[in-house]
Amino acid sequence: MQLSIIIVNFNVKYFLEQCLCSVSMACRNIEAEVFVVDNNSSDGSKDFFAGRFDAVKFIWSQENVGFSKANNLALAEAIGQYILFLNPDTILPEDCLEKTLAFFEDKKDMGAMGIRMIDGSGNFLKESKRAFPSLFTSFCKLSGLTSLFPSSRIFGRYYLGELDENKNHRVDVLAGAFMLIRKSILDKIGGFDERFFLYGEDVDLSYRIQQAGFQNVYFSESTMIHFKGESTNRGSLKYVRLFYGAMSLFVKKHYSSGLARFYNLLIRVAIWIKALFSAIAHMLKRMFGKVKPGTVEARCLIIAGETEFDFIRSVLQENNRQQEIIGRINPGSAVTGDAMGSLQQLSGLVVKENATEIIFCTDDFSTKEAISIIQQLKEEIFFRFHFAGTFSIVGSKYEKSAGDFIAISRTT
Repeated sequence: MQLSIIIVNFNVKYFLEQCLCSVSMACRNIEAEVFVVDNNSSDGSKDFFAGRFDAVKFIWSQENVGFSKANNLALAEAIGQYILFLNPDTILPEDCLEKTLAFFEDKKDMGAMGIRMIDGSGNFLKESKRAFPSLFTSFCKLSGLTSLFPSSRIFGRYYLGELDENKNHRVDVLAGAFMLIRKSILDKIGGFDERFFLYGEDVDLSYRIQQAGFQNVYFSESTMIHFKGESTNRGSLKYVRLFYGAMSLFVKKHYSSGLARFYNLLIRVAIWIKALFSAIAHMLKRMFGKVKPGTVEARCLIIAGETEFDFIRSVLQENNRQQEIIGRINPGSAVTGDAMGSLQQLSGLVVKENATEIIFCTDDFSTKEAISIIQQLKEEIFFRFHFAGTFSIVGSKYEKSAGDFIAISRTT
């Protein structure tokens, strides 16, 4: 077995559904096995996936055991030469796994690999490459200095902002959303530390891989989408506190006790600074913020064949979505049937029709092509994905907010 893919699900069944479709296409030329560990979801995930995705090995936990332990449950059964830890709210291009495995194959000193990630609006996700959380880098991150000076070697070091996102690099930390690791290394150092319930587990594992004498590499030659389907607002104080707790655990584990105490004090100061800035921003927004207009209809282009176009249109109507469907874009180079244009004419039609939303029906063309389009047209456009045979349409407008989905009746 060349590859074992491990995905942990917690109340994001619609995102997982689309993810599994993209994984299936990415594994067409690879001998692979896929595990999904469900952390006792309350959204009906078990019934939703009953009788579906026969090639996937589902593990249904009776309680939420956390991200680390859930991954380790599947890791204990995995037999692939390589292990891919993958988030459920992701979309892979078809050639992603072949590219990464080929790059990995002849590099004996490489222990783990992450890839270039974008959000659902086409924006680069800076957590694709990170440094270890030293005292100063963590302070800059949590106090907001990193956001103010993202490309600085000093203040932007947490996300290695000085490194070109379009080139391969040796880095410290890889994101747990896509973490490809040699199984032989995990057999030596162990999987995720189960003391990390949420956040920080990827930092710890990246650190232990380096300590074992191997390199962590950021791979820029393939790009995947990470929708951020989870409910935690990454700009909120709740997230900051959760993240602080994980970083505190990391420091206690790997740094000296004196340094760890000073680190904790410094991070507490950073949290108070973050809270102060958030309160000031909230106050200014209330004082000077513009009054939001009423609900504005999205102007939607659907890239699909005729059959899928009719299906998507009926789904939007069934869900009473505030969308004005402009028309269908043919996935090929020709304009056929009732299509208003071809894929090659898309950028011009977006401008001409003042489109604000695009839905990709990816059974008619590649997800790699869709990801390329998203990066070209990312300004002010909301993108959604739908794979044929699935019961959802998913997307994400903002990096720091939870993803959005349209649920489809299974009898539709």
